[in-house]
Amino acid sequence: MKKNLIFILLTWVSTLSAQEFKTPLQTNNYQKASSYRDITGYLQQLDANSGLLTVEISGTSVQGRNIYSMKFSSSEFGKDKSKIKVLILAQQHGNEQSGKEGALMLARELLRPENRYLFDRIDLVIIPQMNPDGSEENKRRNGNGADLNRNHLILTEPETIALHRLFDKYLFEVTMDVHEYYPYGEVWKKYGYRNNTDELIGTTTNPSVSVKIRELSDLGLVPFMKKYCNERHISSFIYSPGGPPEIDYIRRSTFDINDGRQSFGIQNSFSFIQEGLNSEDSITQNIQHRAEGQMTGMRGLLEFTYLHKKEIKKLVTDERKKIINCKPGEIIPVQMEHVKNGEKLALPVYSYSTKTDSVIIVNDYRPVVKSIYDVEKPIGYLIPKQQKEVVDWITRQDLITAAPVLKSNEKIEEYLITSIDSIDFEGDIIVNPLIVAKTPDHEISVSDYIYIPTAQLKGNMIVFALEPKSMLGLATYEQFESLLKAGENFPVLRVIKK
Repeated sequence: MKKNLIFILLTWVSTLSAQEFKTPLQTNNYQKASSYRDITGYLQQLDANSGLLTVEISGTSVQGRNIYSMKFSSSEFGKDKSKIKVLILAQQHGNEQSGKEGALMLARELLRPENRYLFDRIDLVIIPQMNPDGSEENKRRNGNGADLNRNHLILTEPETIALHRLFDKYLFEVTMDVHEYYPYGEVWKKYGYRNNTDELIGTTTNPSVSVKIRELSDLGLVPFMKKYCNERHISSFIYSPGGPPEIDYIRRSTFDINDGRQSFGIQNSFSFIQEGLNSEDSITQNIQHRAEGQMTGMRGLLEFTYLHKKEIKKLVTDERKKIINCKPGEIIPVQMEHVKNGEKLALPVYSYSTKTDSVIIVNDYRPVVKSIYDVEKPIGYLIPKQQKEVVDWITRQDLITAAPVLKSNEKIEEYLITSIDSIDFEGDIIVNPLIVAKTPDHEISVSDYIYIPTAQLKGNMIVFALEPKSMLGLATYEQFESLLKAGENFPVLRVIKK
């Protein structure tokens, strides 16, 4: 008993000393954003002074900087199966500084003894800085000039590869991707209003994400976050980009699976994006409130997860099993559009003329994602071994493969690309091939192919990636544009039931 008391006391003292460290931003009196060097030293201090936190290197950036993961656990991380695993990542875009600062503040707060209760139910990883190279120059993209938050499908960048390796290792049930939004564009200024909400919360909107998960997100987490933030003098609202109203429509964010939120969401994670209000003039303009707002939103997610741990964990487990145990023939929408449902949006804004907050009623609000082209999920796909780009992608995504052996009740289907048209995808024009599905009229040697079954956790993502008409597919990226050639067969084959 005496030994246990001494251990508890030492743990408390260690935790208390760790939380007394100021973040680099606080040390600099909010006049200078935290540099990579600052962050490295700060995390080393926290790690050395807390038994609750372990700092690890998840990967390295293009320019060789470490990507740090802060692992919080009251036991060995990931070993207690009763706990729920949460992943929070910030600063995929290097010119969005407040998420990083908020994450460092959150780490300090979580080490306070009064907050230790969270880790009775939660194992948490925080990545405060996904893009250290971009951050050092205050630039959006990484050292290769790539937008990391448009890279989660093709995974060509070391930063996103490292992130997904971490996710695949622990299969976090809850995730949040922290960003900033910039509402100060000239179109909105001319309109006379702009968004002025501190924290915007975006949920998963892709229709292949579990309906139950989307409902808990929209009807559970979103109103909780609004109340939680408002009680702490931080405004919160649903993430609804687009507009200005009456000039352009406003929607419920994107359904694309190549960003942080949807790439995890399509694996039936309880997954979100948080968009904090950026500054108009400088990195440090209003940075204290911006960072505290980001911290509050992240903390709100943890509180909701703590309160609903059993429900979320069971829901995610059950809905992931449905992907893994899917039956061939399930309908997967691969082309979609945002549509109205009669709902009007009361959008909180700032008026440039009165210099006060106001509300605009948005009539052209499109909160629903509707399918405009479906495919039946095959048993699996056959990838030609000579298709190096696709084979390398299989490795980067760490997909499950199997021996390419056809069963007696299975057959091969291929697509003929008759012509290549285009389609509008959220304002971007992308390829839209016209296809004909047919039985191959030539001999297929399956030994020349790599076989990817769709009965795996990434099964829905695989369909989106490999279908030629998918507006979210590999063929829409420059690296894979050779897959589509008018008048030729699509090289990726489908394995279906006879």
